[in-house]
Amino acid sequence: MPKQIAIVGAGVSGLTCGVLFAERGYRVSIFADEIGQQTTSAAAAAIWYPYDAGPADKVIAWALETYKLLIDLSRDAHSGVSMIELRAFSRAGKIRIPDWAHALGASVIPSEVEGSLPINSSALSSGFAMNVPLMDSTIYLDYLAKRFAAAGGSLKANVHFDKLENVDPAFDFVINCAGIGAKTLVQDVDLEPHRGQVAIVPKIGNLSRAIVSDDVPLMYAIPRANDCVFGGTNELSEDRHVDPAATARIVAECSRVLNIEKPRVLAARVGLRPFRKSGVRLERDKLRDGRTVIHNYGHGGAGFTLSWGCANEVDDLVRA
Repeated sequence: MPKQIAIVGAGVSGLTCGVLFAERGYRVSIFADEIGQQTTSAAAAAIWYPYDAGPADKVIAWALETYKLLIDLSRDAHSGVSMIELRAFSRAGKIRIPDWAHALGASVIPSEVEGSLPINSSALSSGFAMNVPLMDSTIYLDYLAKRFAAAGGSLKANVHFDKLENVDPAFDFVINCAGIGAKTLVQDVDLEPHRGQVAIVPKIGNLSRAIVSDDVPLMYAIPRANDCVFGGTNELSEDRHVDPAATARIVAECSRVLNIEKPRVLAARVGLRPFRKSGVRLERDKLRDGRTVIHNYGHGGAGFTLSWGCANEVDDLVRA
């Protein structure tokens, strides 16, 4: 068993790996430029759904493994994980239920039920429903950080590495969970930033389900414990500044679909989804100084959805 593990990146992937290894008796330190609510993970709607990531076969396997673990976490009132009904709609034509969703009990929403929902029935054409985990990122990331610290892990913020070899050689293993930062950290030309912007609005009284339409324009409304997330965008851009015009479009479209007056905006957030054209990179590699590195990045819009499944595979690779 390696004595010390360094994890680069404190988003959901890095924190999940940190919890897993610290609770299994490893000495673990997480190093990151940004932590907590500064991270891309904090800007995520964080509902369980395999989105904007590949390859499909691996993504679905990791997602289903994560689903099972999140169901367990939903029983802990302090975790920020809850189960919610997700209703995925299409604006035009019939929506097809993905094969993997059938095993989770997904079913077509009958037209008579659609008419009774708190949505504008003329805005959406057809849909399916299933129960999925929702991770309230305002709670869940702090929960993981506290769990990591309780297991003896060390979290070090405002740390920047130009290359992985700069990690202290006292660490036997390095786990690369740098997200979009891996583009420069390991010079990965396959990694591209898919810019996601969301608007945080007050809780909407009659909205108890997550409403999602991933055709153009991308739209989702996800109720959380203390607020509601309206989204969103998915565009190729490195710009992390909030675009007021995009906020206005997001709020207008969500309000149109939900058939409500435009709510006030409490905050707007931008995150860069780390999409990798050749698929999630989860593999064992060697640094130039001979140490082993495990890469775990490129999860696109599915970081939360894949987090525990990928962490377990990282563990397998460390033990290999």
